[in-house]
Amino acid sequence: MNELNKHFQPKNFSDKVALSFTKFLRLLADTFFKKRYGHRAVVLETVAAVPGMVAGMLLHLKSLRKIEDDKGWIKTLLDEAENERMHLMTFIHVAKPTTLERFIIMVAQFIFIVTYAIIYLISQRTAHRIVGYFEEEAVISYTEYLNELEAGTIPDQPAPLIAINYWNLPLHATLKDVVRVIRDDEAGHRDVNHKFADLINLKKSKLAYKKNKAREKSVEEKSADKILN
Repeated sequence: MNELNKHFQPKNFSDKVALSFTKFLRLLADTFFKKRYGHRAVVLETVAAVPGMVAGMLLHLKSLRKIEDDKGWIKTLLDEAENERMHLMTFIHVAKPTTLERFIIMVAQFIFIVTYAIIYLISQRTAHRIVGYFEEEAVISYTEYLNELEAGTIPDQPAPLIAINYWNLPLHATLKDVVRVIRDDEAGHRDVNHKFADLINLKKSKLAYKKNKAREKSVEEKSADKILN
């Protein structure tokens, strides 16, 4: 549980923006879905599958444009998007989405694709941090879902066949087993995206340090020239 409860403390303005944005969306989800976890998962997993695909596409185009290696980021992000899509495919069998929820899915996905693409173009670090915080909230939500299932508040049921095949679960697996493996997936995505944000932050710090050292060297050289002349 210690690994599941990990939280990245915001260290700068970018992190605070990412956390605030995430908390706002969490409030909307809690207000609309309350404890209808299956229906919440259907809608939110539709949105959760967007960042990996959008980021992967933008990095793919950047790699082509700059003719440089992506260091494995593209595949990691596209795998994340596919994994989130399978979460959605699973929960469609658990909670049949209503007409209203299907409409919300269409609108939410369109808005989030545009919004996330803009954020990623402006600040990749903030974009990955947002996803890291999204996944933190997903871990919390799935833990609450699992608690309700274990307490019997929400009836358990056989795991959908698509989930059994995708995660190689036993044939007698139930919804509780599915929620556990999905929660583990979300914890993994959380760690990856926070790590990506940290790497981008480190790269920016190194560039800033090099620029500062170059500036200091230039000033010293100019001062030496004045003395000699």
